[in-house]
Amino acid sequence: MSDPLPAAVDPRLLEVLVCPLTKAPLEYDRAANELISRKAGLAYPIRDGIPIMLPEEARSLDE
Repeated sequence: MSDPLPAAVDPRLLEVLVCPLTKAPLEYDRAANELISRKAGLAYPIRDGIPIMLPEEARSLDE
């Protein structure tokens, strides 16, 4: 049995969050529980409902 999907991120939060490197908007990937910056090629993790907006914590989309 698979784990249930994490709770959705508040849409108002997504409206104001941007990539710290490019200032571009972010996409929410609920299945991976990440915020995606296509422009930077990075996926920022969400831990315990808190977006971790540190580039050194982000995963490269090329992985």
